[in-house]
Amino acid sequence: MSEKKSFALRIDSETMKAIEKWAADEFRSVNGQIEWMLSKSLKDAKRLKAKSTPKNKEED
Repeated sequence: MSEKKSFALRIDSETMKAIEKWAADEFRSVNGQIEWMLSKSLKDAKRLKAKSTPKNKEED
């Protein structure tokens, strides 16, 4: 698993309420929801490399 970094996020209350509702609907924490949203946005914009799957040693 990759290293996680912490930082402060200032967000308006209406946006936070929407994220909290969405997180509850998806059975995620707010932090998990924000991570998922960011990851999805980065993948959709092709800014995040897809994780490669390890090769099966028997195929070599």
